[in-house]
Amino acid sequence: MTYVIYLGAALAEIAGCFAFWAWLRLDKSALWIVPGIGSLCLFAYLLTLVDAEYAGRTYAAYGGIYIASALLWLWAAEDIRPDRWDMLGAAICLLGAAIILWGPRTT
Repeated sequence: MTYVIYLGAALAEIAGCFAFWAWLRLDKSALWIVPGIGSLCLFAYLLTLVDAEYAGRTYAAYGGIYIASALLWLWAAEDIRPDRWDMLGAAICLLGAAIILWGPRTT
């Protein structure tokens, strides 16, 4: 379930940030920020649903999911296919996220 929450949070964050990008960089209407703000609020809420003892660890592990999701957005929404360096970087980030989330803890 954690992956589903992280994926939903990543999509909400990317969509929210893209709304601001569209307004400021693509000359879209300022009304784009309305759903953008809603999407960013949804992102923050979804991260509170992750079953983890500490917020910082939750956010750190989420970072890897966000990076991989951003590259999927690049491909799906912007029609730019990630190259091998993008994929390698995302794989390293996902490995780091897994270590942070599931690494053995002594306390």
